[in-house]
Amino acid sequence: MGLVLVPLALILTRPRMPQDAKFHALVDTRTYLGIPNFLDTASNLPFLLLGIAGLLLCGGRTVTGGARSWLVFFVGVTLVFFGSAYYHWSPNNATLVWDRVPITIALMGLLVAVVSEHAGAGLERILLAPALTIGIGSVAWWVYTDDLRSYVWVQAAPLVAIVFVLIAYAPRHTCRAYLAYALACYTLAKAAEFQDREIYALTSQTLSGHTLKHLLAAAGILFLYLMLRRRTPIRPEVPAPATAIQ
Repeated sequence: MGLVLVPLALILTRPRMPQDAKFHALVDTRTYLGIPNFLDTASNLPFLLLGIAGLLLCGGRTVTGGARSWLVFFVGVTLVFFGSAYYHWSPNNATLVWDRVPITIALMGLLVAVVSEHAGAGLERILLAPALTIGIGSVAWWVYTDDLRSYVWVQAAPLVAIVFVLIAYAPRHTCRAYLAYALACYTLAKAAEFQDREIYALTSQTLSGHTLKHLLAAAGILFLYLMLRRRTPIRPEVPAPATAIQ
């Protein structure tokens, strides 16, 4: 856990990070079917579908590893649909709160799932509640102080954890490459978010960077869902018993 706490300490040494008002100036403001910012709003639908699929997976059969953390992750993903759609319907700081809270729930669930599955299953019981408190607290801190530093850490910590476990730990389940695929999708999603206007212009005003962000983030969640659905535990090789001397 020290690996994810060090970035937090570094971030907190930086000057406060207020919310930029330009964040709400989405480039694709087209309205269809009475829904404002239609594509940015409607592109949240995959989160609902994947969240429900993940909840059914976690509830329908045993998900090995950090079972409770994965359940929390998919609860957060499901809630992202409602919170993000609400925000993109009317982008402002007040609605953004309800977008960010479920995101932190999902990210903290993912963080604890990845850490506990590789560093020790007992860590889930110790870390899950504090991680969720820190995640939701980072949004509350932003609301009351207009300082995004702790929220930035909540976004970054799971990514650092995934990179670390892929490098430092041997896999305990098959299909672990899906973690890397999910990491790549999320990294591309964050990049697309900051290129909202450029991607919109590049696609002849067909698809904005913000809409692409949602689709890429959903693709990352799909990889995590497929990993959990398809993986099996990797049993350590058991040495053959020594031949008895007759």
